[in-house]
This record gives sequence, structure tokens and C-alpha cells, in this order.
Amino acid sequence: MSWPKRILVAVLALVVLFVAFVAGLYLWAGTQTHTVAALAGYAGRPAAGKGTDWLLVGSDSRAHLTARQRRDLHVGNDKGLNTDTVMVLHYGDSGPYLVSLPRDSYVPIPGHGTNKINAAYALGGPKLLTRTVEQATGLRMSHYAEVDFLGFVDLVNTLGGVRLCLPEPLRDERSGADFGRGCHDMNGTQALAYVRARYRDPRGDLGRVERQQRFSGAVADRTLGASVLLNPFRLVPVVDAGLSALTVDEGTGVWDLGRMGWSMKRIADGGGRSVTVPVAGSGQERPGAGDVLVWDEAGARRLFDALRADRPIPTSGTN
Repeated sequence: MSWPKRILVAVLALVVLFVAFVAGLYLWAGTQTHTVAALAGYAGRPAAGKGTDWLLVGSDSRAHLTARQRRDLHVGNDKGLNTDTVMVLHYGDSGPYLVSLPRDSYVPIPGHGTNKINAAYALGGPKLLTRTVEQATGLRMSHYAEVDFLGFVDLVNTLGGVRLCLPEPLRDERSGADFGRGCHDMNGTQALAYVRARYRDPRGDLGRVERQQRFSGAVADRTLGASVLLNPFRLVPVVDAGLSALTVDEGTGVWDLGRMGWSMKRIADGGGRSVTVPVAGSGQERPGAGDVLVWDEAGARRLFDALRADRPIPTSGTN
């Protein structure tokens, strides 16, 4: 056999092996997803809009943490179950857009009056949180994805950490954050402290959601970078850690997760936008709820109407 033919055979063999690897990884990944009935129908659910909308949730569950892990991660021993992070990811002909709904947002919770949005998860789990978000935004969620503390830390560590840059020092004894101004290579424990810090932040919950957005972009950028995607010895552990960290709705498959991840990377690369729902003011006191964030009704309506119609979101009234 001539050298050109040998080279062609070798190339074809590599292509076949690569395709087989990708197909095998895809099929294996489909067996590893953890699911929950988060999108069950109810009377009065919003009609489906254009494009795709994800509800992305970070829960503060301590259920699977040992006493030492709770201490090391600075998460305390609270047995309640709330959500540290609530975001809506939209993509379609417009976007992608990542919209943060601060955990202190004061919204109606079906059957439970009006309270902070993070209380919906504690009162009724993923189903009630999804219903609360749909009713507050008018958006029908296409998919649901949730990650807890331990899954968060394990994923970041499997990635080899993430690099995050701070315009100002960030120190918060309650979250464990202790970072000077500038760029830091953070492991899972440090990254968790970074995204949970809020008590020494003058912007409180609004400052925290901006850090959550930057972190989400950094993870997507690292996960879908060439150093991971082109290295099977890194790709498989990262996929395994990512799937172990996530709980998704019953209709979500591997392809959907891939599209979600790629949309997050596009935002991190400047091909989309991260915003926070417009608020009318912070630190407003409400009986039974404490300090809350009240949405700017007109600004929030313009934002969610644009997402529902899959149009570019307003450039004013969001940040």
C-alpha cells in the first residue's frame, strides 16, 4: 500500500474512532441525567412563546453535606431549602439572554400570598418555583435545570478551577469570600464563596446576581473550550461531573443540555447579554418577608414581553 493510501486509511480510522467515541459518550450521557417533575401542567399556565426558555436554579440544599463539608463551605446548618440562584436563559432568533431574578424579589407565590421568590422552592419544590416564575414573568418555561452546593464545587474542581476577575476587593465572613481586587484562579470552594457573598456587598442581592452571571459564563467558557472538548481524558470527567451536578426536568435530553451550555458560552464570549430584571428599589420592608426587592413593573413587562416574542431585549431599564 502506498504512503498516501496509508495516510488516508489512518485518517479514516481516526474519524471512525472519533465518531464512535462521540456517539458512545452521547448515549452514555443520556443514561446519567437526574430528572424531576418540574414542569407539570396547571390551569392558567402561560402559552408558549417563541424561542426556548430555561429556568436555571442553584439550590442551597445541605442534605448531602457532612458536618465538615458544611463548615469548609461556610454554608451553615440551615435545614430549610431555598434557592440561592434563579435565572431565566432565553435563546432563539434573538439572544441568547441570561436574566437574573434576585432571590429577594417580592412576587406572588400561588397559594401562599406574596413573598421572596426563593421561598417558593422551600414551600413547594421545583413545581411551585417554576409556576411562580411563569406567573411572575408570563414566560412558559421549556426546560428546568438545578444544581446544589456539592455538585457546584465538584464541577468547578473537575474543570481545574475557573478564573474570575474582581473590580474591587470582596470579603464576606459568612460566605468565606476573601479576595483582593484583580483576577483569581478559584477552586470549587472559593467559587462558591464568591457567588454566595452578599452581606458585605453594598449592593446586596443585586451585586450577588452579577457575580453569579460572571461565574456562569466562566464555567460555560471553560467547559466548552478546546482544552476540554478536544481532550477525551478531560472531557469525560467534566461531562460526568456536570451531569452528576444537574437535576433537570423529565423532558430534557443531552442535546438540550448541549444547546443550553453553548448559549451560555456565547453570552460569555460577548454574543449575548446578561441582565437583571429591573427593580424599583432595594431594602424595602414587607411584613413577614423582611427586606425585599420590588420589580419595576413597566421595565419588567417590557423585558419579558420581548423575550416572549423572541425580540431583542430593551437596552434601557436593565443592567
